[in-house]
Amino acid sequence: MNGPLRQIPLDIRLREDNGFETFLAGDNALALAAVRGQAEGEGERQLLLWGAADTGKTHLLQAACHQQARRGAPVVYLPMAELVDADPELLQGLEGLPLVCLDDLQALVGHAAWEEALFHLVNRLRDTGGRLLMATRDNPRHAGWRLPDLRSRLHWGPVFRLQPLDDEGRLEAMRLHARQRGMHIPDEVARYLLRQFPRDLSALMDLLERIDRHSLATQRRITVPLVREVLRSGLDRL
Repeated sequence: MNGPLRQIPLDIRLREDNGFETFLAGDNALALAAVRGQAEGEGERQLLLWGAADTGKTHLLQAACHQQARRGAPVVYLPMAELVDADPELLQGLEGLPLVCLDDLQALVGHAAWEEALFHLVNRLRDTGGRLLMATRDNPRHAGWRLPDLRSRLHWGPVFRLQPLDDEGRLEAMRLHARQRGMHIPDEVARYLLRQFPRDLSALMDLLERIDRHSLATQRRITVPLVREVLRSGLDRL
């Protein structure tokens, strides 16, 4: 990337498994279809996703980035909660990209310089025909944006509230993740993990990967005792 992107003070990486094929839609099928269409250069030019933590917002933004990359198109993903202490000039020049993905917009609320920078980026992308995909935890109609015109700009495109998966949906998400890795995860193991990690699906997926690596390294099947061993030994933090 050219311009201010070279000055991003973080090593921002996408999760390789955050693709559309690993996103279990549940009640979010319309949002999934809209984001997929946008990532394929069709549909809406601007989308905003909002919802509580662990509802799949980051997954969808990163899936859109992966799709763009497969199409050979440039894209940028910026997790604003990690970048809020950087210079808002970071958003300069992004209007030259076909897709810009901004995550965790709630981190910018109340930061006057960031609000103004975001306001102007939305305007510039609209002028250039670029596409903008955003995510925030807060209902954008009730967030405490200081710049009134920014609130209206965030509603220039469709706004989707993402709903969390229920327990059966989380179990199916685990099974889907395991299949993508070529893992066999018995039902009793999946349900045990769900009891241990009832709220944080992202942490659960990370743990699945580490369990898989330990299983392969020790040439043992994935069982509840093996999972307990991983948790006791701290291997889940490796």
